[in-house]
Amino acid sequence: MSAISFLIDRYALGPAILEYAVYGLSDQLVLARPGPGAWSIAELVAHLADSDVVASDRMKRVIAEPEPTLLAYDESAWNDRLDMQQAPIEQAVALFAANRRWTERILRHATEADFARYGMHTEKGKVTLADLVVTYVNHLDYHLKFLYGKRANLGVAIQPRYSYPIV
Repeated sequence: MSAISFLIDRYALGPAILEYAVYGLSDQLVLARPGPGAWSIAELVAHLADSDVVASDRMKRVIAEPEPTLLAYDESAWNDRLDMQQAPIEQAVALFAANRRWTERILRHATEADFARYGMHTEKGKVTLADLVVTYVNHLDYHLKFLYGKRANLGVAIQPRYSYPIV
């Protein structure tokens, strides 16, 4: 198995891992704001869905366009101004899953040379396609730590599952 195939496989695990992490949560638990972190589980999952859509846009631009500009965004402003506290968690999980499946298909058709292509992020500078995929595998795991912590604080802990960050 090539390193690229392994990376895409790890990316593709995301939906199942997120679905497991939120399974069985009531609306009341999803809206609660127990630490760690300031967001509720609803806001956290909405952020994961939004950021994955942004990531997919960046990945497609890097594959399709020469040195595209990749815009940064204010994740807290998105959560606050777009009222993600009221976003249905089922829809956020479904969006995350559909987007990952769609992007996985694109990544599996990309060439090894495509993974070396890059865009210019407005805050981070030069970012390759491989960098983007690694970032979003790790991004999910990073936020799952908060989600599992919130579940534990709410008295509904489950055994954590991660895709295990890529270093």
